[in-house]
Amino acid sequence: MTLGDSIAHAIQVLALGRLPGLIVIDEAQRPRVVLPGTQVLRLAVPVAFQEDPALTRTVDEAHADVFWHEIRDLTVGDCLATPTPRPVIVKTSATLLELATLMARQRSPLVAVVDEAGLLAGAVTLDRLVSALALTRPAD
Repeated sequence: MTLGDSIAHAIQVLALGRLPGLIVIDEAQRPRVVLPGTQVLRLAVPVAFQEDPALTRTVDEAHADVFWHEIRDLTVGDCLATPTPRPVIVKTSATLLELATLMARQRSPLVAVVDEAGLLAGAVTLDRLVSALALTRPAD
């Protein structure tokens, strides 16, 4: 995902990929921010409704179900807070313990994995990490 991608596209990628979040990269393929799914959803909810949740009750059901279509012209970059939080990143050499510690400390279900040059090499999801931990047995 890039800063120039639309919010609608971000939501579609999140949903179709059944992802716990998205990694937003810059022009050089470096992670700029890691957004948990709840933060991607927050990008789609108009600020007025976030600031005053009582306004949500004034919207009828038909319009409430498609509220996010109204922001289809906005990009991920348009909606990110300034300054953006530092991305949750590990090197390709990170251990399961390093990943688990980082995810727990940062409360992030998604971690960007970068190579030695700092370029995005992949990602680790909470689901994959927990599966790897569950399948790992101590050496005898």
